[in-house]
Amino acid sequence: MKTIYAMLFCAALTANVFAADDPSIKGEVRAQLNEAMLAHVEATTVDGDYLIYDVATGNLKNLEFKALHKGVVKKGLFYVSCADFVDAEGRKYDLDFLVAGKGEKLRVLQALVHSVDGEKRPYHLESNK
Repeated sequence: MKTIYAMLFCAALTANVFAADDPSIKGEVRAQLNEAMLAHVEATTVDGDYLIYDVATGNLKNLEFKALHKGVVKKGLFYVSCADFVDAEGRKYDLDFLVAGKGEKLRVLQALVHSVDGEKRPYHLESNK
């Protein structure tokens, strides 16, 4: 019985380690995903601020872009990757970008606030396909 618990524990750890990055997504696809996310940030930046509506607080947030994360995963129809931003008060925002399409037609369809100052906000992506 202890062996079964140990195996389940190790499996859970392994799942978490790879939850933030799928190593099978590489090369040109990964580069195109980064290009799509950077294009999205540029297109939705106004007077130096990235604008996003924060559904948890009901406020429009003006954020400063800092960096894309390296990890990418596939969730249903979307590729999901993150980026770091900060607000005027210095709070750190981790936004998840939902990217869809193929090749050069990849584009961000939605951005979601994943965490603020390290406090995660759960959401669930479910595909109907």
